[in-house]
Amino acid sequence: MTEELYHLVAFLFSMTVVLWSTPVIRTIGLKNGYTDRPGERKIHERPMVRLGGVSIFVGTLTAIALIWWLGGFKGLYHNKEWEILGVVLGGLAFFLIGLADDLYNLTPGTRLIAQTICAAAAWGMGVRIDFLSIPLDGLIYTSWLSLPITVIWLVGMANAINWIDGVDGLAAGVSGIAAVVMLIVTLFMNQPAAALIAAALAGGALGFLRYNFNPAQIFMGDGGAYFMGFTLAAVGVIGLVKTTAVTAVLLPYLILAVPILDMSTVIFSRLSKGKSPFKADKSHLHHRLLKAGLSQRLSVVFIYALTLWVGSLALGFSNIPSGWGYAIGATMLLSYVGWQVWRNSRRVKED
Repeated sequence: MTEELYHLVAFLFSMTVVLWSTPVIRTIGLKNGYTDRPGERKIHERPMVRLGGVSIFVGTLTAIALIWWLGGFKGLYHNKEWEILGVVLGGLAFFLIGLADDLYNLTPGTRLIAQTICAAAAWGMGVRIDFLSIPLDGLIYTSWLSLPITVIWLVGMANAINWIDGVDGLAAGVSGIAAVVMLIVTLFMNQPAAALIAAALAGGALGFLRYNFNPAQIFMGDGGAYFMGFTLAAVGVIGLVKTTAVTAVLLPYLILAVPILDMSTVIFSRLSKGKSPFKADKSHLHHRLLKAGLSQRLSVVFIYALTLWVGSLALGFSNIPSGWGYAIGATMLLSYVGWQVWRNSRRVKED
């Protein structure tokens, strides 16, 4: 089996498992009352099962296990077995933290402490940021700062994906797009093992959209969001940040710029108002778009286009053939969707 075929199998197998298992998880959730009920901050109007992340997790992990069994990882890791295990076991740990929160409503402090411990363990297994890119100064070695920087990155991205999971299909779509871009870039950077994990995650996230896009039939919950956020961040570390190319080190932050900027803006907004950064409100980008009068679907499509645009910039900066051509196409798409957003918001104001 060729290398590219392994990646295709990982993508399709993960998607198939998610498509098959999600209705089963939904039925189990409804029977046992594992639902997210409508509330002041909630957009949905009826109880929704919040365990969809179980199917994303199972689909992704079984796809990785299948490829490992078929020999798809053989010869790819070059003494990086512990890094791959760090991504897989770290993803498992973050999923379990989120699942426990979905079932038992953990306190923010408990979640943060558990996430920090798991991220530090992943760092110990080799999922670590050894270099940072400084504008006009190239790369610098992080030395002892590697541990706190890596933990902040892994924990931050897990929560960033969870924070944008406030509108039907948003977190799954953004994660799926980011995973596809990560897949392409890691393949081009000759990091096939990281690309295999990205392919499995992309299949799981995009397959879940079948049931999660507006009107959603099921939510992924914290388990799914934490798992996808951690895995995306970890794949970026072992597949791109581990290289010594200045542009490659920057690529994960560019690919995941939308959830990063959304979380950063929300935190600064809450702090400026004297509020706790962990106190939920309606200051996220999707909340602002809905407040402007846009529909859920148009709001989500706009953020999809924005995610695709920054991802296309990553393709361009990585010097992938025709990468800047894709960036131009994504810019045109974003411009069109942005025009639709402006037109619809203006129409609402006039009404």
